[in-house]
Amino acid sequence: MLGGKVTETVRSIEVMWKAGLIPFPRIDEGLQALVAMRRIGPFAAAAQIAARRSPHAVGLVDERGPLTFRQLELQSNALARAWAGRGIRPGTVMAALCRDHRGLVLTMAAAGKLGARLLLMNTGFGRRQLADVVRREQARALVYDQEFTDLLSDIPADVDRYLAWVDSDDALDGIPVLDELITSTDDRPVPAPARRGGFVLLTSGTTGTPKGAPRDHTSLFSTAQFLDRIPLRAGESTYLGAPIFHGTGLSQFILSYALGCKVVMRRRFDPEAALKGVEEHGCTALVLVPTMLQRIVDLGPEVLSRYDTSSLRIIFVAGSALSPDLGNRATKAFGDVIHNLYGSTEVAVATVATPEDWRRAPGTVGRSPVGCRVALYDSAGQRITEPGVTGRVFVGSGLSFHGYTDGRQKEMIDGLLSTGDVGHFDENGLLFIDGRDDEMIVSGGENVFPVEVENLLVERPDVLEAAVIGVPDEQFGQRLKAFVVRAEGSDLDAETVREYVKSNLARYKVPRDVEFVEQLPRNATGKVLRTELA
Repeated sequence: MLGGKVTETVRSIEVMWKAGLIPFPRIDEGLQALVAMRRIGPFAAAAQIAARRSPHAVGLVDERGPLTFRQLELQSNALARAWAGRGIRPGTVMAALCRDHRGLVLTMAAAGKLGARLLLMNTGFGRRQLADVVRREQARALVYDQEFTDLLSDIPADVDRYLAWVDSDDALDGIPVLDELITSTDDRPVPAPARRGGFVLLTSGTTGTPKGAPRDHTSLFSTAQFLDRIPLRAGESTYLGAPIFHGTGLSQFILSYALGCKVVMRRRFDPEAALKGVEEHGCTALVLVPTMLQRIVDLGPEVLSRYDTSSLRIIFVAGSALSPDLGNRATKAFGDVIHNLYGSTEVAVATVATPEDWRRAPGTVGRSPVGCRVALYDSAGQRITEPGVTGRVFVGSGLSFHGYTDGRQKEMIDGLLSTGDVGHFDENGLLFIDGRDDEMIVSGGENVFPVEVENLLVERPDVLEAAVIGVPDEQFGQRLKAFVVRAEGSDLDAETVREYVKSNLARYKVPRDVEFVEQLPRNATGKVLRTELA
């Protein structure tokens, strides 16, 4: 056991050195990073180290323009001092309801320097969800963008409010703006807090009030879980399409900063603007959720050819399932750059499919990187080792959480945490996710996972999107219903859909009901809201 841990640590150091995170022979910088992370958390530490290494390099580009790493460091110092003067202390819970821009970045850094606990709110949540989360997490302060003002009426009046992004100077109602706080005080370094703060990520909240998944203890060595199978390198440039409030965007943002990379972002994702940003800044990495990748690919060859994206070595995709069809279309458009990460808010990283994995087995989520373990178990809790046999997916890693903020925990077996998904390994040890355990449809005694039918349907050129759910049936218990978004100009009908599925899959997987819709309901990270379909 000890030997395995030592080997894992050595391998992690090797991975981080290769990426440029530990700059040999300057071991002292690596030690400084370790100390800073223990004191002020991963993001504030990453920003601080980047400012020390490359003070005049551009660290952030948003719609207001560029900021160097030094400017970010000084402005976050000033913001932290201003908040300290307003009573923010170690352990104070601060909520942030912001799109991706400098205001959120400075909030993250300043909160870390004060030892505050930062609650990252999903910009797609409704009024009641936001208020319920603020109360449950006992947030004392809220940092938000002006556009969300109308969603805040149910939030307690004793929660201090700060504006991070202002669209209009009208109707500010005396609420402090971050820019004003930053200019109101000095930007000297902030003393390390008495205790470290952390982040709280929120689950998707698709079935009720979202749960809080804290990230209070993160080791520098855990970054190797990403770098082992995703070739990010120091001093490059990342285009961040995925939102920072989600684990996908947050992890790659922190990692890019730790590597001293320039990060390019916009408040709202626009597929053509993303291509323009990649070209303009020579981005080597593009971070997306699958629906964003689909919007880019759907622009078509004529639009895609207008932009030089040859600098891209990595298209990092995570957050929801990447269908074989979409992954193959993206590979055709951009080359062998697709890196498909599988994980969750609770377990963080589970596996990563490299471009080589994808070429071998489209649809795979790959293998576990260093520091991660994945195992499959049957309903009786017995380990499944045979290829092709579906089981429940359990994961262990240094980034896994230790329970929700309300005290609840996910199921554990052998020290591994349940993801709530089911999947199987192929004969080469590559993992495939077959669906959510709670999305399985039992029709006439046969088990069907929607993703298999959905992936088949989207392979058709006349289908843009598809979702399959189970609906009550007196004879079979449940029957399958498909919701299909047709491509422009398509005259696809329900009978053609049924015949297509029947000719490719077992009869019991054929949807008896087919409904054509303009679009599928999705949350901010692209997951289909099946409860709304039902």
